[in-house]
Amino acid sequence: MSLNNQELHKELIKYLTTAPIRENDPRFMSALDDVVYEFLTKEEADLIEILYFKSRNAAWRSKILRGLIQCKELELKDFSQKAYKKERYLDMKLLTIHGLAQYATEQEIDKVINHFLKLLIKRAETTPYNYYEYEFLRSAFGFPLLIKKYGYSCFEKVYQQVQKQYQDMPEAFKGHLIFDEDGKQVSLRTPMKIKQMIDRFYESRNLR
Repeated sequence: MSLNNQELHKELIKYLTTAPIRENDPRFMSALDDVVYEFLTKEEADLIEILYFKSRNAAWRSKILRGLIQCKELELKDFSQKAYKKERYLDMKLLTIHGLAQYATEQEIDKVINHFLKLLIKRAETTPYNYYEYEFLRSAFGFPLLIKKYGYSCFEKVYQQVQKQYQDMPEAFKGHLIFDEDGKQVSLRTPMKIKQMIDRFYESRNLR
């Protein structure tokens, strides 16, 4: 980084770690986007980690997790393990697995994935139509990427279960969106069209 960029980077870190935490603050979100995560020092990463655990805003935490995945030279195994335990949603847990896989052994990953698989199977009972999670897990940024990078059989096993549960969903919940290789959402239908399809599904069930 140039001197000016280094100064801007340090100012962003200072702002993020000292400013009052306000949910849905657009300036805060912008700052999280502008941090050059791959150039974080260990001390700066520690500060960002503290912010992550303080935040109740899932969007903030998602940005931080995506950013810290880029910090391949830092030892963030302990953070990734704690973040996995903190997150409730499977798409967020997958972000922590992306980070953990950079440092953990295959045996350690296998243990985490066994727990993840149990949660995934429960989703079929508790929230069977949670298409957002399924689309993220099966996307180019999801388990297919982990399989390509690491080749672990546990990743393939959970991916096959994701595919099964996705296929078991009614058509009204499929094909609304995808995620690209950077994990960015790409909408394939308008919110109105999605609502119409899902409303028709529930209406048809009520008529039976």
